[in-house]
Amino acid sequence: MLAPFLIAGAWFAYQLRPGSDGPAVIITIKEDGATAADVADELAAKGVIGSTMAFKLWATMSGGGPFPVGCHTLHEGLGIRGAISRLEGVGGTKQGGECVFVAEQKPDIKLFLPPGRRLDQIAAIVEETIPEHTAAEFLAVANSNTIRSRYQPPEIASLEGLLFPDTYLIGADWTVEQIVQRLVDRFDEIADKVGLANVQGITPYQAVVAASLIQTEAKLAEDAPLISAVIRNRIAQGIPLQIDSTLCYARFTTTGTGCPPLPSNADKEIQSPFNTYLIAAFPPAPISSMTEASLQAAVSPAAVTYLYYVLSDANGKHAFANTLAEHNNNVAAARAQGLL
Repeated sequence: MLAPFLIAGAWFAYQLRPGSDGPAVIITIKEDGATAADVADELAAKGVIGSTMAFKLWATMSGGGPFPVGCHTLHEGLGIRGAISRLEGVGGTKQGGECVFVAEQKPDIKLFLPPGRRLDQIAAIVEETIPEHTAAEFLAVANSNTIRSRYQPPEIASLEGLLFPDTYLIGADWTVEQIVQRLVDRFDEIADKVGLANVQGITPYQAVVAASLIQTEAKLAEDAPLISAVIRNRIAQGIPLQIDSTLCYARFTTTGTGCPPLPSNADKEIQSPFNTYLIAAFPPAPISSMTEASLQAAVSPAAVTYLYYVLSDANGKHAFANTLAEHNNNVAAARAQGLL
């Protein structure tokens, strides 16, 4: 009658024999607190142990497990006791065994922000691209004064015009704060590159405002420094800028609706500091995001005395003038081409 027990005991003792270090195998535990029963089949299938039954029995008797999440390097023929020791991290790293288990990560999200957009429009693009973050949430952070650009005056809380338009790779788990900080950091990087801190004749923030006006007005890169010069010249002489894109922004801030439709004569009477038909100064803040080229043009205007410009062809080229009479002739030519 003792024979079966002796045979079973001998079999069990054989299963507990010291193992050997055969070829390395990887045992992956994806959930923390895995039990012997959870890993026994994989250990046997990969030749680490000879018997799942003996492994589970010995783990119960010895108190082996639970085992930590991770990617564990074991060896074929390691045996029951060796396997338990390695899985528990004995003689190695407690969390993850001898190699690191990397959980599957969500891919980065491509966020494209075109230039010439208001802050609310940027927020809407972020929401459309990353639905986990609402436009309202984005605007709250961007207007909270908690994330700031180096070029943001102390009295200005909004990041309007201070988020650089570009294509970004956004981590799937990024917070809104991290996204906003990335856009601000990129703006500051470009602003440093074009020498914004050393702009002459106006303040760095006024140059950002000017750049937003250039962005909304210039259709061709070659016109940007010339439009910048017109802005500087009119400001210096106390002449209202009379830039229609500021009417769009004034209408947005007073009614919630910008352009389109195009500004009308009635819009020129809007009581707003952004209405450059009524004020002879820079608007108090940028009206859009801007490219590096627009920012560079604001920092380095052309050395010309022009005070006026108007579209001169269908490609977006402008005609520039020093006097109102010259400008009126350019306007008449533009109307004759159906550009106005």
